[in-house]
Amino acid sequence: MLKKLDKYKYNDFRRIDDRGPRTYDIHGVRLPSVTSILSRTKDQAFLRNWKAKVGKEEAERIKNESAKRGTSMHKYLENYVLQTGYEDLTPMGQLAKNMAQKVIDDGLAPVDGYYGSEVTLYYPGLYAGSTDLVCSHNGLDTIVDFKQSNRPKRLEWISEYYMQIAAYAMAHDQIYGSTIRQGVIMICTPDLYYQEFKFADSELRKWKHAFLKRLDMYYDLVKDEKEGSDINTTELLKEFEKGGIKA
Repeated sequence: MLKKLDKYKYNDFRRIDDRGPRTYDIHGVRLPSVTSILSRTKDQAFLRNWKAKVGKEEAERIKNESAKRGTSMHKYLENYVLQTGYEDLTPMGQLAKNMAQKVIDDGLAPVDGYYGSEVTLYYPGLYAGSTDLVCSHNGLDTIVDFKQSNRPKRLEWISEYYMQIAAYAMAHDQIYGSTIRQGVIMICTPDLYYQEFKFADSELRKWKHAFLKRLDMYYDLVKDEKEGSDINTTELLKEFEKGGIKA
């Protein structure tokens, strides 16, 4: 059982999935999600090649199965943190339960307490998203992301996981005046192989910079489609590079 720490007071915001890429309604302004930004600006060559290799139908089956398993695993983890209880008696649900338990046993042991679960974070006027866990991990304020994977990951395959956490850390610091020092990616495969990728301080700053470059790319694409956009992320990127934004 994780201890609830009352350091930050979080607000709930509406997530919108019904029209195109995911957005969040933040005080009446629709902001693109971090995942939508990264998806729009990523190199799709690997995904196209994989689909061509396994076939369209098989690729769709694998994607849907992984998504369902991941959703169930996340529900188990969220309900473990909140102590609200959850059960899925389907074979996939029971597999997801075992995967979640592996993350609990191996990944959450160093967590001293948590500030929030499934927290919606946003950087005003730019982006928003929902992070799995904000907590104290070995004494450091930390953003945690839970992932499921069909096979073990290599660091070079998951750069977007790093950027996702970095984006949430910047948003959290901006809104709550915090100093998020660490990100932890906790991954489990269906055969219960657990992996953890942890990064902090200067490395976290590096991934913040990488995300800001992708954010700049995203708004350049949006500007091309919607002339007259007044969002200038280039200046934000320059300010970060000069040290003007809290790292």
